[in-house]
Amino acid sequence: MDDSTATPYAGLSPDVILDALEAAGFAPTGGLLELNSYENRVFQLELDDGGFVVAKFYRPGRWSDAQIAEEHEFTAELADAELPVVTPLARDAVTLFRHAGFRYAVYPRQGGHPPNLEIEENLRVVARTLARIHAIGATRSFEHRPELSVERLGTDSRAFLLAENFIPMEMESAYASITAHLLERVGAVMGNVSTAAGRIHGDCHLGNLLWRGETPHFVDFDDCVNGPPIQDLWMLLSGEREERQAQLAIILGAYETFHQFDPRTLALIEPLRTLRIMYHAAWIARRWDDPAFPRAFPTFDSSRYWSEHVLTLREQLAALDEPPLAA
Repeated sequence: MDDSTATPYAGLSPDVILDALEAAGFAPTGGLLELNSYENRVFQLELDDGGFVVAKFYRPGRWSDAQIAEEHEFTAELADAELPVVTPLARDAVTLFRHAGFRYAVYPRQGGHPPNLEIEENLRVVARTLARIHAIGATRSFEHRPELSVERLGTDSRAFLLAENFIPMEMESAYASITAHLLERVGAVMGNVSTAAGRIHGDCHLGNLLWRGETPHFVDFDDCVNGPPIQDLWMLLSGEREERQAQLAIILGAYETFHQFDPRTLALIEPLRTLRIMYHAAWIARRWDDPAFPRAFPTFDSSRYWSEHVLTLREQLAALDEPPLAA
């Protein structure tokens, strides 16, 4: 078992966190609040000058230094273009710090709340901002960060869950069967849609958008990858098919003001949703030895969870039979 799963934060005490901030050149008062995060550990800290910062301690063994550097460089590039992204604070041009065996970055605190995308103008603003992010992301690719692929998100997730015996015996056959069918279908669709992959946010759910002052501030580029822009856009859609179709029309009308959209990639929406569902279950399993995960997902090791998961996957197989949303 590697460092990414074996209780990696056992030594991250409040004293270590405060000492880490001081080592990076900040002056914390001792005020410390843990924020909602599972993959990494994230804390809000009060400073002597009355301000606040947010410190993110990276999960050991997950990303290399080069991959984290690309995350920071991408957000800096976006910020230089006056896009509303939250970038790490630098000390002597350094944004990735080390202390007591941990790697961490420090960010300004960004207030806000998830945007209400039922308001059409809010949806347009988010779409236009994403278009500008993708236009910059398309200028080059990451060298060290991964590609969004069927193998990484789907095939590897399925293999891990089956090999590590996380699935209850009575559900294992059903899971193996439905995921085999899904990967065949998803692989065929994604193989037939040729699209240029640029740098994208990669995890653009509403929790990573903080709305303030009529502006969506994009946070947490921890999962940024090389991938098609539709990966960031489909997560803005919700509701029944007719509602999603109407939302898509609004999104694309605003998006194409700043960046061209490839309509062929609409066929990737349900395959990408399928891969996200499969990857999420494997992600919990890979982190199960981290005490935070059994607390956050208490039913994960139950037959109920897996029966519901298989049902969701079967619904995805039906969704793959539907025609894609239209541009």
